[in-house]
Amino acid sequence: MILGERLAENLKQLRAERQLSLSDVAKLSGLSKAMLSDMEKGSSNPTINTLWKLAHAFNVPYTRLLEEQEKTGAIVRGSEVVEQIEEHDKYRAYFYFNVGPNRDFELIRCELDAASIHRTDGHGPNSTEFIYLLSGNLEVQTQHRAFDLVPDDALEFDSSQEHTYVNTGNEPAVFICLNYYPRRNT
Repeated sequence: MILGERLAENLKQLRAERQLSLSDVAKLSGLSKAMLSDMEKGSSNPTINTLWKLAHAFNVPYTRLLEEQEKTGAIVRGSEVVEQIEEHDKYRAYFYFNVGPNRDFELIRCELDAASIHRTDGHGPNSTEFIYLLSGNLEVQTQHRAFDLVPDDALEFDSSQEHTYVNTGNEPAVFICLNYYPRRNT
């Protein structure tokens, strides 16, 4: 199944579960009804930030919008991973594992071009982000502090608030990002 079809199915399912109209979702997300309608038809290729807005509107992890039927013990081949590109083409994300019924994290390989910046909204209440820098230089800015990373450094921080990745070097920064979403007690 292609990404647009998965997004369409998940968006319809989330709207139905919450009994929301397209107008309701437009108000919650700040996106137009036309754009949301195109996404539900599978005829849209939204940016990463657009998907974050939707995730916040539904109060779900980003990857909940892109998940497909969960596989157990399955290998994820790099050649099968869909590239998500930020609207300025400077930041790319490759989602290997998505949040699902039996998984409370998502695993992403990220690339940020040299001398580039990528801002992201918070990932949801009580979420934690873990970053492992593979190559390049990366500064991670949170509301409280900036962290400078070099290859083989790892960082843990509260990702429920807006944060920014800054590539301070002359080569792409490549890093692994694990976003953890604690399960709610029911």
